[in-house]
Parts: sequence; C-alpha cells; structure tokens
Amino acid sequence: MIIREANVTDAEGIARVHVDCWRTTYKDIVPEVFLNKLSYENRTQLWIQNISNETNYVFVAELDGKIVGFTDGGKEKSGEYPGYMADITTLYILEEFQGIGMGRQLLQQVFLKLKENNMTSALVWVLEDNPSKYFYEAMGAKVIENQKDITIGGKQLNLIGYGWSNI
Repeated sequence: MIIREANVTDAEGIARVHVDCWRTTYKDIVPEVFLNKLSYENRTQLWIQNISNETNYVFVAELDGKIVGFTDGGKEKSGEYPGYMADITTLYILEEFQGIGMGRQLLQQVFLKLKENNMTSALVWVLEDNPSKYFYEAMGAKVIENQKDITIGGKQLNLIGYGWSNI
C-alpha cells in the first residue's frame, strides 16, 4: 500500500471511490434515489478542482496501482469553531479495504501536511448514523457539537462534529 499526495490525474480514481463509498456507507442513511444519481463524471470534475486548490491537501491510498481510499483537508472556513484551524473534509476507503490501518495512515498523512502549514487542530463532521464516527473517536477526536442539521436528498439528517485540539 502506498499513501501519497494526489495529483489531478488521480481525480477519476478518487471520484470512483467517493461515489462507491457513498453508495455503501450511506445506503441505509441517505435516500436511495439520491445515491443512484451520484455520478463518477461529476465527482471527477469536483476532484480536479479540489486537487488543483493549493490550500486543499488531498492524499490517496493506492494498492496495486489502484486508488482504494483518499482523504482531504484544509483550513477551517466557517469561523464558527475558533479553536479549530483545519477541517478534514473527507476520508473514504472502499469497504473491502477498511479495518487494515489505511484510514489511520491517511489521516496521519493529512495531519502532517496541515502541521507543515501551521494548522495544529482540526475538526471533522460525520453523519450521526455513520459508523465511521467510532473510527474518529478511536483516533482521539472528541465530540465538539452534537447537533448540526443537514438535508441530503430531501431527508433531514444530523451531523456530529469531532475535533482534535492538537493534531
């Protein structure tokens, strides 16, 4: 397994992981009609933009030349959480590669990059019903907010904010 910084040629592979992970992780959480409308093409364009943004740090996990996981983070932009300098925007790993330490390695890599850029604390938002919240807890994140409403596909959901005061 290789963990490395992403480049724009990785956008399609990242998009595939992103869409596939949404469809498996959120299948009983987010309306199926919404998940079925997710598009590799649209996500590829999104990831070209994200990777091209110099203030966004994207890392991929590659196995046998194939992207099987990714994460990205950058400066926390809302300003609502002054104790937290950075935001972990995404962390997705294909289901069959979960539980082997890949998430930990990806998160550690993006934390290193954030620290190189003088960001020493971070937060992440997780859907309340997403079992990955236990991963963040195991990685030392503490709940900083229990209730933040979001609507996805017409369904009202709750986000939980987790934070690391010192990454």
